[in-house]
Amino acid sequence: MSGKPSSPFASREAEGLGQTDSAGPGTDLPAMGDAGHGARHVAIIMDGNGRWAKRRHLPRAMGHRKGVEAVRALVRGLKPLGLECLTLYAFSSENWKRPEEEISDLMGLMRRFIKSDLPEFMANDVRLKIIGDYRVLDPDIVEMLDDALERTAKGSHTLAVALNYGSQQEIARAAAKAAAAGEVSVESISAHLDTADMPPLDLLIRTSGEVRLSNFLLWQAAYAEMWFTEVLWPDFTLAHLEEALDSFAGRERRFGGR
Repeated sequence: MSGKPSSPFASREAEGLGQTDSAGPGTDLPAMGDAGHGARHVAIIMDGNGRWAKRRHLPRAMGHRKGVEAVRALVRGLKPLGLECLTLYAFSSENWKRPEEEISDLMGLMRRFIKSDLPEFMANDVRLKIIGDYRVLDPDIVEMLDDALERTAKGSHTLAVALNYGSQQEIARAAAKAAAAGEVSVESISAHLDTADMPPLDLLIRTSGEVRLSNFLLWQAAYAEMWFTEVLWPDFTLAHLEEALDSFAGRERRFGGR
């Protein structure tokens, strides 16, 4: 699938929508069309920060920082694109194997992102949700996240961030809870997943050319559509998301039927 943006909104991105200083809290966003694509819930495996930095002979940290800018642009597009929920794979349970310096930088970025973007979330009616066991993070980050979750709880559009998340572990936890409550079934396991209060997953996107799910939303992706692009995450724009949604709109979803 093409990684080149074919959307008419590419020019808007070029004008600065994805830049960190281009919009502040409460900024009115340009209309980007209706939700004719039919998707309610999109999830993205944000891959390629390190390769983006390497190609530019920059430290990996610079790739992660540029990746945060891509996140900001997509969050601002939630409402105008008609999406109820966007789920982002930010930090997996396997990412603890990375060098300590890189992990420290990622945690620092998380602190700055929460502090700087929380007012914009609230102004733009975005509810923050965390999936995964985020309580193992540093106490100050946990406190910041708890505060952000409480202050955005009434938002009508959801940004779900996967932190210390692994789908196999999530399914195991859900199955154990279902067993403890009584019957184990597809329905009872689903009811105990981290995403139980979210719409079914419609579209799963992965950037950077990798074609695998990497322990992300395995249960939820059972009948989701997939879209893969060669674009590295820091270069991913609203135009690319629009392209993915256009592709989704043209597919026939059978859910196991003919």
